[in-house]
Amino acid sequence: MLPERNLLSIIPLPLLLLDEQACILCSNIPAQEALNKSDRRLRGRHLSEVFAPSSEVERLLDRVSLHASASDHQICMRERDIPVSLHLGMHEYGMSALFVPEAHRSEVEQHTKRHEIAEAIARIALEMAHEVKNPLAALRGASQWLSEQPLPDDAREALQRILASVDRIRDRIDAFLQVGPRADINMEMTNIHALIQEVTYFPDRIFVSRVFDPSLPETLAHPSRLRQALENLWQNAVEAADSHIEWQTRMAPTVKLPDHDGKVMEIRITNDGSAVPEDLRERLFEPYVTGKERGSGLGLALVQRVMLEHGGTISVKCEPGRTTFILHLPVKRSEECMP
Repeated sequence: MLPERNLLSIIPLPLLLLDEQACILCSNIPAQEALNKSDRRLRGRHLSEVFAPSSEVERLLDRVSLHASASDHQICMRERDIPVSLHLGMHEYGMSALFVPEAHRSEVEQHTKRHEIAEAIARIALEMAHEVKNPLAALRGASQWLSEQPLPDDAREALQRILASVDRIRDRIDAFLQVGPRADINMEMTNIHALIQEVTYFPDRIFVSRVFDPSLPETLAHPSRLRQALENLWQNAVEAADSHIEWQTRMAPTVKLPDHDGKVMEIRITNDGSAVPEDLRERLFEPYVTGKERGSGLGLALVQRVMLEHGGTISVKCEPGRTTFILHLPVKRSEECMP
């Protein structure tokens, strides 16, 4: 029989264990956070005291058996009025109630969609490397050779314009290729705080604060790629902030990442500038999507690419007067293989 504490610890979603009368025996940390109540305050409550409407909860309980689980998507948390999907099952060690808040479900779907887009972009980037860069290099070589030959002034001027245009195209391609997959991801133990310190400077008009968790361990990462991602986030914050930017690091004990069973660290960068327009938030990490007049739209796409390389995630949270980008990065030791 699986002990209750083991069941609670291995499930990353909110989970309640119930007795035969559907009263709560214990809860895991994600459930306590979602319901905003401690395990002690939840124990003994009937499931219908936590979720509403009571009639739907009772119907769900009537449908569950040892041979069939039951689910209902028309349930909400009673005290917080947040829609959830509630899933009940009976086992030899009791009854379980797993629930997925609507906001969390949307976030998971959004991360999955962004991952699929990022992989499609990566394939385009690789194709571009072969199909465009090689003939572009040949064109530049021929133009350079011609510019070194005796030519009239007007012909030489035209060749210089061609060379300048070729270089601009090459720079744009190189920037786009940064959001493609990297074949040379050599990982090493990396101090996240050291990387943040490297990319941070102190603009005259902006107050910069850093709230670091000193117990944050080193993790297996690609330092230059991760540094580039942090630098992009920093530059984005500097351009958006009115007067204040804050870095924050901490461990994230309740966050679970795909294909990673260990610890997760959280890196936040918050600025007090205008919020990201609502119509851009879902597409913010796609290439060439930007709310800036002069932005390339590749900076945040690169950050997402780097996080995918490291098995992590990036998300954005917008509140009045605060925009926060949140990175979740798996903590890995040097002997572990990256995904």
